[in-house]
Amino acid sequence: MSAVATLLLALFAAGPASATIKYRVSLAHNEEHLFQVEMEIPNVAQGTEVAMPVWNALYQVRDFAVRIHDLQLVQPAVLNLSAPPAILLAVNKQTWRIVLPQSQGSAAPQGATVILRYSIEWDDAGPFNSQLDAHHAFVNFAEILLYLPTRRSESTDLAFTDVPAEWKLVAELPSGDEPNSFSAESYDALVDAPLEAGKFSSFSFDNQGAHFRVAVDGDNWNKRNLEDYLRGITSYELRLMGGPPFKEYTFFLHIGPYPEVGGGGMEHANCTAISAPSVESAGAIAAHEFFHAWNVKRIRPQTLEPVDYSKEQPTRALWFAEGVTSTYGAYTLERAGLWTKDQFYGDLAMQIDDLESRPARRWESAEGSSLAAWLEKYDDYNTPGRSISYYNKGQLIGVFLDLSIRDATDNQKSLDDVLRAMNAEYAKAGKFYDESDGIRQVVEEVSGGDYKSFFQRFVSGTDEIPYQTFLSAAGLELKTQTTESTDLGFRPEAQMNKSVMVTNLEPGSAAEAAGIRDGDIILPPRDKSSSKDTIEWLAQRAAGDPLVLRIRRGGQELELSFLVSSHEDRQYSISEISHPSEKQRRIRDGWLHGATGQ
Repeated sequence: MSAVATLLLALFAAGPASATIKYRVSLAHNEEHLFQVEMEIPNVAQGTEVAMPVWNALYQVRDFAVRIHDLQLVQPAVLNLSAPPAILLAVNKQTWRIVLPQSQGSAAPQGATVILRYSIEWDDAGPFNSQLDAHHAFVNFAEILLYLPTRRSESTDLAFTDVPAEWKLVAELPSGDEPNSFSAESYDALVDAPLEAGKFSSFSFDNQGAHFRVAVDGDNWNKRNLEDYLRGITSYELRLMGGPPFKEYTFFLHIGPYPEVGGGGMEHANCTAISAPSVESAGAIAAHEFFHAWNVKRIRPQTLEPVDYSKEQPTRALWFAEGVTSTYGAYTLERAGLWTKDQFYGDLAMQIDDLESRPARRWESAEGSSLAAWLEKYDDYNTPGRSISYYNKGQLIGVFLDLSIRDATDNQKSLDDVLRAMNAEYAKAGKFYDESDGIRQVVEEVSGGDYKSFFQRFVSGTDEIPYQTFLSAAGLELKTQTTESTDLGFRPEAQMNKSVMVTNLEPGSAAEAAGIRDGDIILPPRDKSSSKDTIEWLAQRAAGDPLVLRIRRGGQELELSFLVSSHEDRQYSISEISHPSEKQRRIRDGWLHGATGQ
């Protein structure tokens, strides 16, 4: 081996004794929204690959690698190199291979320590993204940190540098050895714990053996009100599930009138990040997100384990993981006294209205909606004629499954018992359930009944839900108020070129029968000139009017006519019947208070 090759080997092998992967993140360029990252990788073998996740926080492939600037492998400073330099070789859009130097006739050094540097740009508000600006930083680490696909289980150290004066940092991670640093037992643990940096406010409280930290960025909030909400939520859900599965939990809250007011929350094993315009809306989101500490983070379908950061990870179980979590979000708000009974009934009626307003309920099942979650980033998929929501239908399935169990067992068992059983059988045993079949098996164990038909009809199937049948078990009545409105059978949508396109054509509509097709261009009426005029003209049509449309399709111009239709708009409400039976009363009281055996 040459002297130069010997020197190279010594330099590369002089890495840390333990296989801890180290990251240093500079916030020096916060006004340019650039995180500057240095990644130190010990014990690198020839051909080791590094990658950037393609998804995180949302069931959407977002290709975070597109945000990377100037990715470089740092070379050792050696004079008179006779060997080629170490390089990063692109494998695909999010993966690079480390090619170590080797002299002619000698093997590449093993156990090398390699340093990568890059910048990554993020200025997207909200709990599903990352953001760096002059005001603060919020980081979902899978969105900014490269990883080693074959070494995800190794420990990591993370340090922040160039932190602006007066900023503080908080993450649900152990503190590191230096200021503004953290450690994690693995990459997976690291990226399941976001970080907030800035001049945020904070407070803490203890509840049922767990310590809770609250970090709040925003002005439009009151500490006493917020703490009351969070204490009420955590008290009920901890009691429901038999205590905390963690020692400490952090609420990251962005509250107030700035770009994150759209609202939303993201669950993590020991924390949640929430953006909301007010304390009340933050509390409503927290009731859902905190229950994820059990359902989906620990009571978890096998299809989501282990996490695959490189591609879509479809599952049929989001109706349960997300939808039934929404069931318990509403239960928590009512049972903890944060909602009135009428608010709870109103929310349930609104969920029914939402599902009934989506024609797609007739052909997309709760399982199908779960599998198609990866299409939600496309606007057209989210329209009523194209899809339903696994949140919405899953919440309803949870409610009616609960009422069904209570009815069949004379209120001796409930969905609460199912969640506790799944926590014991799966989460605490370190096991994962088998999609909807695994859920059904526990339901049958708890209830002693056969729920195959229920799951076939309402979970994997598209049968209409007999709302009144389920509600009657609790002495409740579903009321409907109807109004009529004009229905073109499609949605006219203005395009960038000022044309008007047919979108969301409703199957079976008069427009479809007349030959109208999605993507058709509607030409302006003879006396109109702009797309705005055309859309206003269409909006003025009434049910029963004859409508003649000039259509351009490809190179053809067609003239198609039909009668404008109407459709019924329904508004639902839920009320208690005046003379419930003794069993109905017991079920309703048990359901509202989260109790059985009455």
